[in-house]
Amino acid sequence: MTLTSQPMILSGRGVTAVLGPTNTGKTHYAIERMVAHGTGVIGLPLRLLAREVYTRVVEKVGVQNVALVTGEEKISPPTARFSVCTVEAMPRETKAAFVAIDEVQLAGDLERGHIFTDRILHLRGRDETLLLGADTMRPILQQLLPGITVVERPRLSHLFYAGQKKITRLPQRSVIVAFSADEVYAIAELIRRQRGGAAVVLGALSPRTRNSQVALYQAGDVEYLVATDAIGMGLNLDVDHVAFAQDRKFDGYQFRNLNPAELGQVAGRAGRHVRDGTFGVTGQVQPFDDELAQRIEAHEFDNVRVLQWRTKELDFSSIQSLRASLERPPSAEGLTRALPAVDQQALEHLMRYPEIIDLATNPQRVEKLWETCALPDYRRITPAQHADLISTLFSDLVRYGTVNEQFLAEQVQRADRTDGEIDTLSARIAQIRTWTYVSNRPGWLADPTHWQEKTREIEDRLSDALHERLTKRFVDRRTSVLMKRLRENAMLEAEISVNGDVFVEGHHVGQLSGFRFTPISGADGSDAKAIQTASQKALALEFEARAARLHAAGNSDLAISADGLIRWIGDPVARLAGSEHVMRPRVILLADEQLTGNAREHVAARVERFVNHHISTVLKPLDDLSRAEDLQGLAKGLAFQLVENLGVLFRRDVTEEVKSLDQDARASMRRYGVRFGAYHIFVPALLKPAPAELITLLWALKNDGLEKPGYGDLIPVLAAGRTSVVTDPGFERTFYKLAGFRFLGKRAVRIDILERLADIIRPLLQWKPGQANRPEGAYDGRRFTTTTAMLSILGATLEDMEEILKGLGYRADAVTAEDAATHLAAQDASAAPAAETSGEEVGEKADHDDADSTSDEAASVAPAAEEKPAVEPAASEETAADPAEAAEPVEPKPILLWRLGGRNDNHRQARGPGDRRGGDRQQQGNRRHGGGEGAEGNRGEGRDGKRHERGRDGGKPHQARGDRNEQRGDRQDRGDRKDRNDRNNNRNGSQPLRFEAKPPRKEKPIDPDSPFAKLAALKEQMKK
Repeated sequence: MTLTSQPMILSGRGVTAVLGPTNTGKTHYAIERMVAHGTGVIGLPLRLLAREVYTRVVEKVGVQNVALVTGEEKISPPTARFSVCTVEAMPRETKAAFVAIDEVQLAGDLERGHIFTDRILHLRGRDETLLLGADTMRPILQQLLPGITVVERPRLSHLFYAGQKKITRLPQRSVIVAFSADEVYAIAELIRRQRGGAAVVLGALSPRTRNSQVALYQAGDVEYLVATDAIGMGLNLDVDHVAFAQDRKFDGYQFRNLNPAELGQVAGRAGRHVRDGTFGVTGQVQPFDDELAQRIEAHEFDNVRVLQWRTKELDFSSIQSLRASLERPPSAEGLTRALPAVDQQALEHLMRYPEIIDLATNPQRVEKLWETCALPDYRRITPAQHADLISTLFSDLVRYGTVNEQFLAEQVQRADRTDGEIDTLSARIAQIRTWTYVSNRPGWLADPTHWQEKTREIEDRLSDALHERLTKRFVDRRTSVLMKRLRENAMLEAEISVNGDVFVEGHHVGQLSGFRFTPISGADGSDAKAIQTASQKALALEFEARAARLHAAGNSDLAISADGLIRWIGDPVARLAGSEHVMRPRVILLADEQLTGNAREHVAARVERFVNHHISTVLKPLDDLSRAEDLQGLAKGLAFQLVENLGVLFRRDVTEEVKSLDQDARASMRRYGVRFGAYHIFVPALLKPAPAELITLLWALKNDGLEKPGYGDLIPVLAAGRTSVVTDPGFERTFYKLAGFRFLGKRAVRIDILERLADIIRPLLQWKPGQANRPEGAYDGRRFTTTTAMLSILGATLEDMEEILKGLGYRADAVTAEDAATHLAAQDASAAPAAETSGEEVGEKADHDDADSTSDEAASVAPAAEEKPAVEPAASEETAADPAEAAEPVEPKPILLWRLGGRNDNHRQARGPGDRRGGDRQQQGNRRHGGGEGAEGNRGEGRDGKRHERGRDGGKPHQARGDRNEQRGDRQDRGDRKDRNDRNNNRNGSQPLRFEAKPPRKEKPIDPDSPFAKLAALKEQMKK
């Protein structure tokens, strides 16, 4: 079919052009006129604007009377009388009484102009037709539509040029205009950092996302909107100022400067109704010259001279005929043939596809091909890629009658994901909009309703996700709202959750911990300043209330943590620092400057009172010692040293002081819980996790030890009940002592356990050859072997035991197992007659066990824990069996005989155990080496301690067996001990041992009423 060009005969009869600048109420006038008729159709340039007008019409006539028709959406109630459409979706012909076309100046647009021109020239209402647009359309409309009625509407407010301003200096309620997504995002990010955030509007956003962003701005959550020229198309915004950050754009063909009319269309968004607005430039844009500024202010722009046009009389006889008809020139003056649009570009590509040529064999198929080419390129891909998609759809429509739903499902599923950032979500929205359009084409799908609902649901979900990402990236709601409330000088409403989260005006602004406020992370610059200002204003009363609650809080609400912080119901309110007195650390308050005056003083006083109470309670024995007024002389000095050393003294370090203490002084110190052990002077009550943890903290505060290796690592070991532990060479050694352990080389042993070990060793060394009932482990009176009881209390192996005994100053002699067995058998045989010893003698023997009888001697020979033990004789070294010789008989390990080491060790070993003179000289050498403390310990502590269950402390039994022995021994009469020692030695056929460390002290007269005198008299009676 061949079409000939005929002159166009047009008429403007019944057509009214309502022309004027922005903010003249043209759209509102068209809505009022449409609902005044029984039926009507209105076409709008944007789907976004169509949605807005649809909502307004529904409010007037009801949802059942209004239809919404766009390329991607269709709401068509059966009783609909009014249709709101995009211009592309308007019907070619209508019987409606009213027709309106908005923004008719777009008929001059190179990309979409031919569609507007077609509707302007051919679509008419039965009773009334309105053309709405800029005054620049007056001449061309009057030329093309003779008889048209032109109504001019003046702007309701004035527009003024405000010059150039920095982005950060722009007034509130401003729109910043740019023409690329990257520039829009960069500006929005800058405003977020400086002014609290901005909404974003781009043409690439889905209508739902744009609506959400506009609503964000309209609601006042943000004071700034960054947008492209998409806002110039009828969006109703409360804008006071429009700033151009760019004045060049890409129009689909080239980069060019915006013409004055385009600038005026965007600038005209400033000022609404009767409120005046301003416009200007920002960023790198040069200020407008005076002439351009005046033209925009006066709305004086060049008239539109030609409209883009494309024939609607198409020849579908073949693809070539269709292409030729599209190139037909207009026959009326004032029209110009439009450049190939997206659909025509797609057709040009498809004409090269052999499969398309084979399918488009009749007019119906060619028309279907042209219908398919109308698919919008939402994805902004290349024309060739877009043509490939159209080819697939067309092939399905021709071969199967509908689009392959499996292919459609795969494409839709790819877009059905809400993860990713802004660009990713924008691309998915563009993809799903393509399939939304497909689902709304009549006859393209077998089940269009399902896919319309499916694609609409996905697009809405993606749009909401994109809005959320844009808001999260470019809007700081917290800062925006706070700044708004501060500008209004309103009383801010603050709320604090149970976990310390601070909400001001419903927005999370930070964390309140104790008396310190920490703004939410990520806030900087003016954000941080705004948050700080709002928070201080809102939390002023909270600080005072908290101070009052803390001042009245009980001690159970406060605690001292291992890092030196004082916490109140879990929140740090102060920290401890070292001072000159280890038991009196300084308290440093952790509070913001807003805590002032009496409130601050009350908090400081309460915290200091708690710290003092806590130390005096947990470390009560030390606190009592430091305040003891009944201690005098040497006892007071020793108590002072014990407090300074936090409850533990090595006995070897205070040998002279202990020797000089009389029994009264020792008893007075024992009343404060002090124990005089074989190796230590210590307070057993402090060897518990809580006191040990506090002691370690106090030492660390005074000695900058909080960061030293091993701090706090030994307290769990103590709490677990471990009696010994492998030492870590990297730890600060003092921590072992503070936790109640004695550092002994490769192992550390709990102090009280070492004293129990001394209690086990003591009878082994006190036993003499020839005596009956040889204790397990006793050997020859001066040496012993390791026993199961020793290993049990230490929780150690034989190898560990060797390390521990060496650390305590013992040395080992190695003998073969056969020799040891022979020796012990001979000892037991020689002691057989002694088995018939009378009950009286057995009782007397029991009286000789004494917890402290060898304390001073052991202390004198024990090396410092920090010193490396002397090298033991080669005979004591154990040789491990070679694995290669495992099959051969293994020589039995030698038996190690442990003895107290000393300076004359080698000389004594040469004489042998049977030489009494050697033994006496050895004892004398030990006394010289240890300063004579052993003699004083034997005299002062006594050997008859086990017989006395009560002493001078008022008859109260001591908790530890060793303490009872020490207490009873201290009160024993020295004369009785001497007599008994002489009798025992005479029975054993040897001379009594004498230890003379210093001249004998004067004997005190015995009180005849004392329990000691009565006990002595009872013994004398028994002898008779």
